[in-house]
Amino acid sequence: MTKYVAAVTLLLLVILVAARAFQLKKSGIKAVQFGRMDKKDFLIIPFALLFLYIVIASAFGFPKIGVELFHSEIMAWIGAAVCAAGILLFVYALISFGVSFRVGLDEEHPGELVTTGAFSLSRNPIYTAFGLVLLGIFLIVPNYILLFYVFAGLWLFNRQILLEERSLKKIYGEKYTEYCKRVRRYL
Repeated sequence: MTKYVAAVTLLLLVILVAARAFQLKKSGIKAVQFGRMDKKDFLIIPFALLFLYIVIASAFGFPKIGVELFHSEIMAWIGAAVCAAGILLFVYALISFGVSFRVGLDEEHPGELVTTGAFSLSRNPIYTAFGLVLLGIFLIVPNYILLFYVFAGLWLFNRQILLEERSLKKIYGEKYTEYCKRVRRYL
């Protein structure tokens, strides 16, 4: 049962991002900026597809890649709860973001600086939500490859956050600096 939770969580994330990007595109806002400033971003796609396959294979009995490190029903349910918390935070962040939502950096049309809602709890609630989902999925499907994904994902999120912070300081100046003093980077 919990392995289906992991698969549904990933599906929900993809649907939520795509739906929000499509909704903004209809309003004339190009929300997907992925790969525009750094072409290496596209290297993420094959790794994301492998991650997706490992989770779906585990849930639906397809041929597996990698070996599970342990089996614990309690840890799997804790993982399901962590996934649910990640999805809730992600939805809250999407709502809080409004029309400023972007996938990737957009220095040309940045939108307003959002500091309310989920952004009053964390400067990076979407990356925090992704981190929770990664951890939750690993607890559900404790595959050693997914453990690598947790560490690599957290490192990549932090790297992207640092890049975005430089960009946000350049765009919003003192307003962003003051926001950084009030709100933590993660939680």
